[in-house]
This record gives sequence, structure tokens and C-alpha cells, in this order.
Amino acid sequence: MENIFKPGENCRYLKKAHRASFLIDGENYFRAVYEAMEKAEHSIMIVGWDLHSELRLLRNGEKKASPETLGEFLDYLASKKGELDIYLLSWDFAMIYAMEREFFPRYKLKWRTHKNIHFCLDGEHPVGASQHQKIVVVDDFVAFSGGFDLSKWRWDTSEHRPDDKLRIDPDGNTYPPFHDVQMLVDGEAATALGQIVRERWQRACEDQPKKGEPRRNGDPWPESVTPDLSNVTVAISRTLPQHNGHEEIREVERLYCDTIAKAGKYIYIENQYLSSYRVCEALEKKLAEEDGPEIIAVLPLQTGGWLEQHTMDVLRGRILRVLRQADRHDRLRVYYPRISKKADVSLMVHAKIMVIDDCFVRIGSSNLSNRSLGLDSECDLAIAAEPNSAPAQAIITFRNTLLAEHLGVVPEQVKEAVSRKKSLISAVESLSGNDRSLCTLEGKIDKDLDRIVPESELLDPEKPIEPEEFLDYLVRPEQQLPAYRHFLKILVMILVVLGLVALWRWTSLENYLNVESVTDYARLIKEYPFSPLLVPASYILLSLLSFPVTLMIMATIVVYGPWFGGVYALVGVLLSAMTMFFLGNLLGKEFVARFSGSLINRINQRLKESGLMAIIAFRIIPVAPFSIINLIAGVSAIRVKDFFWGTFIGILPGIVAIAMVADRFSKSLQQPDMTSYTALFAAVVVAIGGLAFFKNWIKKRRSRKRKNNGS
Repeated sequence: MENIFKPGENCRYLKKAHRASFLIDGENYFRAVYEAMEKAEHSIMIVGWDLHSELRLLRNGEKKASPETLGEFLDYLASKKGELDIYLLSWDFAMIYAMEREFFPRYKLKWRTHKNIHFCLDGEHPVGASQHQKIVVVDDFVAFSGGFDLSKWRWDTSEHRPDDKLRIDPDGNTYPPFHDVQMLVDGEAATALGQIVRERWQRACEDQPKKGEPRRNGDPWPESVTPDLSNVTVAISRTLPQHNGHEEIREVERLYCDTIAKAGKYIYIENQYLSSYRVCEALEKKLAEEDGPEIIAVLPLQTGGWLEQHTMDVLRGRILRVLRQADRHDRLRVYYPRISKKADVSLMVHAKIMVIDDCFVRIGSSNLSNRSLGLDSECDLAIAAEPNSAPAQAIITFRNTLLAEHLGVVPEQVKEAVSRKKSLISAVESLSGNDRSLCTLEGKIDKDLDRIVPESELLDPEKPIEPEEFLDYLVRPEQQLPAYRHFLKILVMILVVLGLVALWRWTSLENYLNVESVTDYARLIKEYPFSPLLVPASYILLSLLSFPVTLMIMATIVVYGPWFGGVYALVGVLLSAMTMFFLGNLLGKEFVARFSGSLINRINQRLKESGLMAIIAFRIIPVAPFSIINLIAGVSAIRVKDFFWGTFIGILPGIVAIAMVADRFSKSLQQPDMTSYTALFAAVVVAIGGLAFFKNWIKKRRSRKRKNNGS
């Protein structure tokens, strides 16, 4: 296994580390990264799927001179050390993860902190992909890489107590027990990770972090960490998708396939997901061998929220079904860690670990999912050792420590059981059954859910999927009619609106919210002497705060009715758009770029290409918040006239649609009968049909323009 690494194929770098350590669970990792950053002299570089400014790094009650929360701590370091530059790179996330992320991270991690703190949102990836690397580099001297983000819902002790009062998020809410692992390295390996971060920063932010300088004082290795390995070679593997002229890199995938193929005795896995068909094929081949390895996988009982449980867990169930069918020699075990029988609490496994044959260990950011092997950006560290060497003994101890944690025993008991049973599976089963234990993960899928959930290439793609590909999967091209493209949207909106009516009509909500009270409140607002003047002023003020424009429109129409409300909303939107446009022009491109990140380049390009049509398209199908688009337009080459009329034409259909639906919705509340429900249904259909017409009109206009330009 020691000759498994091939730079340029399954890894980018093979670099020496004088010291390396395995940091298991958040208490140990966050303390170590705190101690290392506290000693930084020249640079701290942090890359993550998420960063949270109010994350508490230390929670044991110890009083430190430095602040304990991430944002305040970094600001303190930058203020105290004049030569220290801090670079924070976080994924420019999809809205589906908004509840997991911090609102206004740019403000809290850049504008509210020292000038030497540089914050950037990374949107330099294909549609549907994410920046998923999790790396911290201090002075290019020590570096951390693995599965941990410096984010909320990550801190926990290795005891994973069900009722741990310290396991709370920045809002004071508790969250379930959480398990993850990070690797710490120094020397050439740390310098190489620094280079990877610089390359990622340059791609996302279009500038270059300053180069590392020799340290003047001491060693930034954390005091709380005793090295597990010394003088080892570390392989660094990446996934990077093809994007904007950069070639695809699949070193992570190649290393998985190469090492699984070489396994002889056992493969120990901890991972958040198991949905990769390539990893499934590699494991399936090993299970088919007469004298192949034992395979133990430790996975969460369920993944994150409802959506993941009804998608990624279904894909996992299909993989498990295939692997169990291939397990003719009874060498496969799939477990989830149970924390307590009484509370029936399971552990959220977020780690991305693979240990093979007592001589290979891999810790990284990559899940066993298709997207981690081809679509997202990833970074994994791996070490291969000679059998019976000191590094091999450290790898065995690491594996035993993980199993001991999950089984509720001490590592020596795992070591003794493995030695006595001569089988990793038998050792685990002999130690199972405690209050805290590894339990069999069935991974069964409801038949109806299995039937309706699409295949992995749609839910867990390894390459970007165009909207046309998704539609072709659901309906054969020859069966597609123009109206059918919007059928699902219509159906969903109708169900939502009718659901709200039903909720009000047949639940206790009617006691708290009734038509009379809402009408009286609206009348008071309308009768206020300066009410018509306050509406546009409110739009301008709220647009400065990036308040959702759709909610403003809906509120205006509810208060003033469909006619006056529609006119007031249109005037308010136009005035706020023009205000933000001229404000962006006044502030300049550099200032606006700090708010908009990578969006400014993408939107600017569209505005250069089509101007008026681009603004219309952005109003009908928003690609960014309303205020951000207005600011970017202000620093672009678009003419004021085109921006105004583009906004007017683009926003008008939405206001008309909202006015129609709001009017019918109000009537159905006042007179809940079949006639009013039918009228509401018709209003929704007409509104959606109008929006669909404008969307198709834009598409055809842009298509004709491209053809004309081509000729």
C-alpha cells in the first residue's frame, strides 16, 4: 500500500510532514485550531463550506484573554498583530441551505472586522456545485484539513452526551450529537495546503493572498495536541469540476478506487453519505472475491433534514441493497452509532474517513457521493505506511479509538478483541450491545418512495445537469408540450394557496386571524394622512436592507387592495430600483463587488450582452436579490433608460399576478364557497400562464438575437 500514490493521477502532492495528528470531534479540533491561530504571525487562511462568526471555539469554562467566538477572535488577532492578514473563503451557498447558514456573513466577517480580514464568497463553480473543501492554514507552517467547517452545529465532545448543555448553536438552540474528524499536519504538507488555498482564493476572488514568510517566534503547533505520527509522507488529493476554462480533476475518486482495489484484510469507513455508484462498484468487486476484505461502514441513521432523508437516504438504500446482494461471503457490516437506548439518540456521522489494512488512512472533505467525486471542490489527506511500522501502529490506534468511541468502551478493549477474534467484524459484534453501541443500519426504503425518487444522476450528479436534461428524464421529448414545462409550478402554487385557505378555514387559526381584524388594520394604515408617500419611501429604505421585494409587493397589495396597491407597489419598486442603481454608480465597482462577490462578474457579462433584455429576464427570473442586481447594474455599462424600462416591463407581470391572486384569495376568505375557490383557482392559472408567456417570450427573443449575431 505504501506505493499506492501517483501524483497527477490520484493525488496532487506527496509532501513530508514532521508531525501529523488525528483530531476527533469538535472539542478537540476547535481547541487546536484556536491555539494555532493564536500563535499566527503572518497569515491565517480559512476555506469552508460554511463559516459562522458566532461559533464558540472554546466551551470548557476556561478564561482566556482572547475572545472565544470566531469573528471576535479573528478581529482581536488582526488588531493585535499588525502584520497578520486573515483570509476567509466560504461557499456562496444555495438558498436551500439558508437555515443552516449565517445571515449577512459578509457584514459580520468583513465589514464589522479589522481591515486585514479579507472575506470572500466562493461562487466559482458550475450551477448546482459547491465549494466543499475544509482547510485552515496558519503561516504555511501548520494546516488542518478534513470534514470540519468552522460553523454552527459542529462542536461536540467525544462523549456525545444526549443532554450536553454546551452543545448549543449561536442562537442558544440545542442540536443532536455530532461526530467529525480533522487531520493536522506541518512542514511541506502544510505549505502545500497553503498553495491549494491560494489557488482557490485566486479563482474565486481574483486576487492573491500574500505569500508566507519565515516565522520569527516559536512553533504554532497547538499545545493541546500530541503528534500521532512523525516524519510521514502525506498525499493531498482533490476534486475540482471543469469550469471557466479549468480542467476537471478527479484525484479523490481515483484514490478511492485504487485503495479499495488493493485492500486485503479490511476496509473501515465512516462517512455522511453512501451514494456513489463508482465506490459501490469497487466495494462490490471486493465482496465478490473469495478471500476479500471485511468491510465495515459507519453511517448516520438518517442524514440531515427531510429533503436529504427523502433523497440521499433513498440513494444510500439502493447502494446498500446492491452491496448486500453481492455479500455472498458475509463480510459486510453497515452500522449507525447509537448514543443511548433510553433516549434512542443516534449520532450524526459527518466524518469522511477510510482506514485499510492497518497501513492506510484517509481523512478529508469528500463524501462517498457522486458530487464529491466530480462536481464539488474537495480536498483529502492520506498516509500509507509499511506494515508493523510506527505509522502503521498509529493508524491502528486511530481506528481502535474511533470504534471504542462508537461502542462505549476504551481503545484497549477493541485492540484485545481484534487480537482475540482475528476479525474486525467479530471484534465489533463481541463489544456491541452496550447502552452506547453500533447498531445495524437496515437502510430499507419505502416502496412508494423508491418508485418516485429519481436515479442518482439527478439527485447526486457527478457533473452539472442542464434543466433540459432534467425535463427529458421526466417526460420524453416527443411528449413535451410548451405548457407542460410549467405544469409542476402551477400545481405547487395552487396547492399552497388552497392549503392556506384550508388552514384558515378548518383550524384554530381563524380565531387569531380573521378577515374583520385584518380589514380594520388595513383601513387604519390607508387612512393615515401621508400613507401614499410613505409607501415609496418604505421601498427605498427596505431595499437598502436587501429586504425581499416580493414580500413588499404582497404587503402593499394586501393593505391597499389590488388596484391602488398594484400602482403603489409598481411606483415603489421603480423608485427603489433607481435609487439603488444610482447608489451603485456612486459607490463604484470595487465597493459593490464586496457585497455581491462573484455575482458581479456573471451579471455584468449578461448586462453587456443584452442590456434591456437582461434586466427584464432578471426581474422575471431573479438570479440574485433585487437590491444586488440594482447595485451591479449601477456600475455596469447599461443605459439608465434601458434599466428603467427593463425594470418596468419585467416587474409588471409579477405585480399583476400577485394582485390577481391576492384579490381572489381575499374573496375566498370572506366567502368560502365553491364559486370563490374556483375563481381563486382560475386566478392562479391565469397568473402562472402570464408569467410563462413572458418567460417563453424572453427565451425566443434571446434565441433570435444569438442567431442574428451568429450570422
